[in-house]
Amino acid sequence: MKINTLLFLVFSALVILISCKKILPGAAHESEVLDGPVDGLTTEETARFLKGDAAFSEVFTSAKGLGSTFVASSCVSCHAGDGKGHPSTTLTRFGQPDEFGNLYLDLGGPQLQNKALPGYLPEQLPAGATFSKFTPPANTGLGFLDFVTDATILAMADPNDADGDGISGVPNWIALPDYVTPRSNAITQNGKYICRFGKKAAAYDLLHQTVNAYNQDMGIASSYNPIDVYTHQEIDPEIANQTILDLVFYLRTLKAPIPRDQDKAEVMQGKAIFNQLNCAGCHKPTLTTGYSPIAALSNKEFHPFTDLLLHDMGAGLNDGYTEGSAKTAEWRTPPLWGLGLSAFSQGGEFFLMHDGRAHSIEEAILLHGGEAATSRGMYQNLNESDRSALITYLLSL
Repeated sequence: MKINTLLFLVFSALVILISCKKILPGAAHESEVLDGPVDGLTTEETARFLKGDAAFSEVFTSAKGLGSTFVASSCVSCHAGDGKGHPSTTLTRFGQPDEFGNLYLDLGGPQLQNKALPGYLPEQLPAGATFSKFTPPANTGLGFLDFVTDATILAMADPNDADGDGISGVPNWIALPDYVTPRSNAITQNGKYICRFGKKAAAYDLLHQTVNAYNQDMGIASSYNPIDVYTHQEIDPEIANQTILDLVFYLRTLKAPIPRDQDKAEVMQGKAIFNQLNCAGCHKPTLTTGYSPIAALSNKEFHPFTDLLLHDMGAGLNDGYTEGSAKTAEWRTPPLWGLGLSAFSQGGEFFLMHDGRAHSIEEAILLHGGEAATSRGMYQNLNESDRSALITYLLSL
C-alpha cells in the first residue's frame, strides 16, 4: 500500500472518530441518573451489588418459571433505569374494600395477572371486586428508608391531629409472613408491625416487597412464598433464595437521588414556598437511619421527602381498595426525591400519583385532597411566579 494512501486512511479514521465524539452524547452526570450504588460500599458489598443488579435485569421465560399467568417478565421491565413505571406496566390490585381482609384470594387476589403463557388465559377482574391501579415506583434510596427506625416513624404520626395542622398521619399495621424477621427495634401493636413500602405501605421490608414481586408480578414461586399464582397450590421453588437475597441487597444499596441546581434563586424561592404551604407536613425533607449492618447506610441523614405514613387524601383518591389496616382513601406519602427525573423512565412524560393519572406536577398537586386540601388551596392562591418556582424546586429534587 502506498504511503499516501495509508496516510489518507489514517486521517479519515481520525476525522470519523472525532466526528463521532462530537455527535454522540457524553456520559450523563451522576445527578441525572437514578441507578448506581450508594457511596461507601466495600469491595465485597460492591460485588454483591453487581450480582443483585444482574438478578434485577434477568428476563424470565417459561423454562425459568415465568407464569403461567404474570404481569411482567423481569424487574427492569417495570422499573427502567430504576425509575418509575409507565401506564403499560401499571398493576391492578383488587378485592379488599376495607381493612378487614381480602375477599377474593380464592379468585386470584390480591393482584391481577393480566398476561399469560401460550395455552393459558390471563386473569379477569372478578365481578364486584373493588380495585386500584398501582404504577411501579422508583427504586432508588430504598435502603435508607428500610433502616429508618419504627420509633422515628411513630414520632411523626399524629393520629388525632394534636398540633391542629389538619395532618394526621398513621402507620399501616400488618401481620408479617413467617419468612420476614422483624427488626431488632421493631414496635408492635396487637401482634402487628409497622410497614413502610408500597403505595399503601403494606410491605414490611425489602425482602417482603421482593418476594411479593417475584410471586405476584412474575408468577415465580420461592421457598419464601411457594404458592403458584395460577393453580393456587404449593409448588417447588423456581428461584434460589440466594438470588432473592442478592436482589434485596441491590435494592438496599441503590444510591439516593442527587438534587440539582440547589443554589439557583428560583429553586430557593420554591423551597421557601414548599415550606410555606406546609407540604413538608407529610413530605418530610430529612430523615435519619438507625443502625445498619451496611456501614454506608448506618446512622445517615438523608432527604427523601416522605414520612412513610398513611394520610387520608380525600374522596377523589378513594379507589374503594386498600391493603392492611389502611382505609381506602389513605395512601403512604410517596418520596419526592428523584421526582424531576421521573419522566426519563416514563417515556418522556409524567405519570404521577399512585395510578399515574396525573400528567404533570401541577396536576398531581391539584389532585391532593383530604389532609392536603389546605395546602392545595394555598397553592391555588399563589401567583404564577410562585407556582413556577415551586414546580422548579420539585423538579430539582
